[in-house]
Amino acid sequence: MLIRLIKIGRGMLVRYIKKDYTVGRLSPQEDGSMIYCVEDDENIRELVIYTLKTTGFKAKGFGDGEAFMGAMKQEKPELVLMDIMLPGESGMDLLKKLKDDRKWKNIPVIMLTAKSSEYDKVLGLDGGADDYITKPFGMMELISRIKAVLRRTSQKTDSDVLEAGNIRMDVDRHEVWVDEELVTLTYKEFELLKLLLMNKNIVLSRDRLLEEIWGYDYTGETRTVDVHVRTLRQKLGEGGSYVETVRGIGYRIGDGHEA
Repeated sequence: MLIRLIKIGRGMLVRYIKKDYTVGRLSPQEDGSMIYCVEDDENIRELVIYTLKTTGFKAKGFGDGEAFMGAMKQEKPELVLMDIMLPGESGMDLLKKLKDDRKWKNIPVIMLTAKSSEYDKVLGLDGGADDYITKPFGMMELISRIKAVLRRTSQKTDSDVLEAGNIRMDVDRHEVWVDEELVTLTYKEFELLKLLLMNKNIVLSRDRLLEEIWGYDYTGETRTVDVHVRTLRQKLGEGGSYVETVRGIGYRIGDGHEA
C-alpha cells in the first residue's frame, strides 16, 4: 500500500491513503454506508471524503451546521463525523440537535476535534457521541473506528420493548418505566441500561461496558461505569435491585435477588 504524508490545514500531518484494497486494514466497505463529514477545514474535509469513498463508503462533506442540517432533511446518513469548532453552531450544538430529535437520535456520531482534554471527551460522549477522535489522526485509524461504531450500533434488538421485573424500556420512544412511573435518564444511563437489558442474565465486564457505551478510545477509569450504575440504580428505585453487581467482574440484569 502506498502511504505518504502530506501537510494540510493548521500545519497538521495526517496519513493520506492511496486507493489500494490489497493490503492492510483499509478493505472496501461492501454495504456502501452513507457518511456525513462536518468539518470547516476544506483540506481535512476533502481528504476524509476521499478516503471514505476509496474504501467503499458513500460520503458527503459540509463546512458548517447550516449546510449539514439542510442535508439531514433530505437524506439520513448511517453515521456522522462531526468537528466541534465550526462557524456558527458548534459541533456540540449540532450533536444535541441530533440526539433531541426522534428522527435522528439513533444515528451514530464520531467527534473529530483538536480538543484532547478528558473533560472535552467526557462532555462529547455524555452528550451522545459514540466515539471521539483527536487531531491529528491517521486515515486507517479513522476507517477502523467508523467500522467499529457501525458494527456496534447496527446490533438491533428483536423487540422495541425490553423488560426485566418491573423495569420496562421502550427503545423507540426512548422511555423507561418502573411500574407505572416514568424514569428520566441521561443518554449514557439509557444506553447502559439498554445494553444490560439486551444481555439479560449475562455478566458484562466493566471494560466491555466502557468500550460499548463510551467508545474504546475513552481514557477514563472503569470507576466511570460504577458511578453511572450507582446513579442508574438510584433513579430506578425499586427496579434498581435488578442491576446486579458481580464482584471483580462487572454487572448484569438478574432476578432482583443479588447475593
